[in-house]
Amino acid sequence: PDVPTSAQPSEEALLTEGNVAVVTGGGAARTQGSAGALAVSDSARIAAATATANSGTNVCATIRPFYWEVGSASARMASGSVKAAGVSTGYGANTPMAVASASKWLYAAYVAQRRAGVLDATDIEHLTMRSGYVSMYANCLATQSVDACLAYQGNGAYTAAADGRFYYNSGHMQKHASLMGLGALAPKALATELRSQLGTDVSLAYNQPQLAGGAYTTPDSYSRFLRKLLGGQLRMSALLGTQSTCTNPGTCPVGEALVSPTSQSWHYSLGHWVEDDPATGDGAFSSPGALGFYPWVDASRSWYGVVGRVQTQGWDGSTQCGRLIRRAWVTGGAL
Repeated sequence: PDVPTSAQPSEEALLTEGNVAVVTGGGAARTQGSAGALAVSDSARIAAATATANSGTNVCATIRPFYWEVGSASARMASGSVKAAGVSTGYGANTPMAVASASKWLYAAYVAQRRAGVLDATDIEHLTMRSGYVSMYANCLATQSVDACLAYQGNGAYTAAADGRFYYNSGHMQKHASLMGLGALAPKALATELRSQLGTDVSLAYNQPQLAGGAYTTPDSYSRFLRKLLGGQLRMSALLGTQSTCTNPGTCPVGEALVSPTSQSWHYSLGHWVEDDPATGDGAFSSPGALGFYPWVDASRSWYGVVGRVQTQGWDGSTQCGRLIRRAWVTGGAL
């Protein structure tokens, strides 16, 4: 509820039928992949991921249309546009879209760059959603600054009882951005500031000055960010999974977690999730957005991927589909 749900992607570039797969490295077998995975050839990975994304019987069939991509630190290796019968809308690598809570990973990476990789206690408590600023339920206005949004309709209220406890809410990052000196920035200037640290090759806009949910970009551009994480080009690379906190009120020690958007027993790190549920997790790092954008890096930090689409409350379906594609890629077996 604390991420924008009204922004829609551009319809300018509707996609054609079929899938596109790009292979690098000549299809040779690699030993990269999640812990315990056997060496699998690139061609087997591509075939498995493509079949899984296009399956008519798994969860990916229920979220069409969508775009998917998988790659390494050096390049996109496979991708595709999966269409829905009778639906003209389609998504591709260069389709602009609101990424909602996937914005959180971008902001946390920005902070890590500004801090040269050394975060202080204030950074950590805000980026792991334990700061007590848990009242941001009103979307920002496009004309507002960061601080104006923080003051809007009680967004910046502090709750002492939530301090030190996980509470999923955009208020943590909005308050933190103000503390970082970004308070006067409106959406255009905010995007320019983040790109000054993440790289000008990462195309980025904000449809509202909300750090935790206002980013607007393309799957291709977000993938550049993920490749930088894999390649060690950003300080966040060394911080993946660090400072993680328990998030599920039903399974965490009493009082450690108050509100989570998922029933999964994941941990939350610096602006991103660690998918380490004991029953279903594979240890991947991710930042799913409410509108269905799902970016991930696998536990071994060898591969990245995205599922891109725009659908209100689409995060769960995209996450489930993306996890299947990831597993197919790592194992070389279609699911």
